[in-house]
Amino acid sequence: MPAQTGSREWQAAVARLIAEDGKDGLSDALIRVIDQVVDHSRVAMLGFRHDAPPVVLAHDLAPAEEQHYLQRYIAGPYLLDPLYQLALKPDKPTHVRFREATPDRFRSSEYYRQYCERTHLEDELDFFLDLDGATLVLVVAKLSGRFSKADIARLVDAEPIFHAAMRKLWERSDDGSRDASAVSMHEHLTNCFRNFGASTLTQREREITQLLLRGHSTKSIARELDIAPGTVMVHKRNLFAKLGITSQYELFSRFIDTLSTP
Repeated sequence: MPAQTGSREWQAAVARLIAEDGKDGLSDALIRVIDQVVDHSRVAMLGFRHDAPPVVLAHDLAPAEEQHYLQRYIAGPYLLDPLYQLALKPDKPTHVRFREATPDRFRSSEYYRQYCERTHLEDELDFFLDLDGATLVLVVAKLSGRFSKADIARLVDAEPIFHAAMRKLWERSDDGSRDASAVSMHEHLTNCFRNFGASTLTQREREITQLLLRGHSTKSIARELDIAPGTVMVHKRNLFAKLGITSQYELFSRFIDTLSTP
């Protein structure tokens, strides 16, 4: 059970976080502090950049879970992640509840079904910190049930501590530098996304395709592109016909296939 702020357990956890200096010790100490704030199931800290894939800086997952939840994510699905999109925006909050920052049809998207749903996460609160050309994100998640208002309030109250720990972890991490092979892979994945359907689709159809892949509804796409919903429907019918598909599942599958093409 979480301890009360100011309790002996809380003070001990914060004291350890202050005292730790190495990356592994800091990661574990940060997770122990979060343990004292709320009941949770998963913690992960990621670093996002415009020109490189995400890097994992801390987590509390078992090796098999790390492979499923994190390594699979870094292999390409992150491009469709609303959290990744939000992290790279200059105007973002310092924290957000993930389900409140997703497109309106996100839970109906194939990305959600093929990746997010398999993580079995019910709720998460994400903390952002811009630092050295990167955005650090601390994810605190639950597998069952949702965070209560009191849980959210306690997590937000601890935000300055989280930010200080995130900064210190980044400074102690050798992932602050860019790996050439990882950057090359990110460029390949990004180009696949931007140019998906380029030989067949118009620029507007490709813009709509990208928003469909990210979980936007017809009305949401219309708002994003400042066009009428009926116009979106016409473009959607045309792009489906040009690609020879009849569903968003096929659209997602076709996109995933392009990621594996050299």
